[in-house]
Amino acid sequence: MQIAFVVYPGMTALDAIGPYELLRSMPDAEVRFVAAEPGPIVTDSGVLILHASHSFDETPTPDIVLVPGGSTGTVGAMNDQKLLDWLRAAHPATTCTTSVCSGALILAAAGLLKDVPATTHWVCQDVLGSMGAIPQRDKRIVVSGKIATAAGVSAGIDLALWLIGEIHGREQAELSQLVIEYDPRPPYDAGHPSKVTPEFLASAKTRMLAQAQAAG
Repeated sequence: MQIAFVVYPGMTALDAIGPYELLRSMPDAEVRFVAAEPGPIVTDSGVLILHASHSFDETPTPDIVLVPGGSTGTVGAMNDQKLLDWLRAAHPATTCTTSVCSGALILAAAGLLKDVPATTHWVCQDVLGSMGAIPQRDKRIVVSGKIATAAGVSAGIDLALWLIGEIHGREQAELSQLVIEYDPRPPYDAGHPSKVTPEFLASAKTRMLAQAQAAG
């Protein structure tokens, strides 16, 4: 089974690396990091570099596609015609086309989420709706046909576990979860907008937008 992780400048590393650590362990998994051309990809930290192992042309019919988000790179990816054309061409033959965080906006830009229930990072939900999708604000994973979208960043791990369960069954998914000891017990409980005050949420959104503008 060929799994293609899209990589692009300004992407958020965990959006791809979290699911990668799980999906690469699936039986018969062939993992590729794909871009227009093989080579280094600078993530949104400006420090961490990932490597595109294969080009889009070398990966015409992957079984699974995963599109990550990026705090500084999503807009650029949404306007990357080579990426969008590849998504449109690859999607009909996939078993599952997926996204993590603002990667859903890239799927929407490719025209794959028109009238499709989907989720994304909380700060991007309104934009997702304006692009023709049907935002599911309180869902961590949304499955609609063969499209599966995950909420912000860490939700990609949940998405990967769901995929493993769908493909290889519950026992394999639980084994994968145990191997990486995914047993989250965060010291704080502020992981969703519904769990913080409106004032805190507004402040967080202002800070995030300021950081994105400064990085851009």
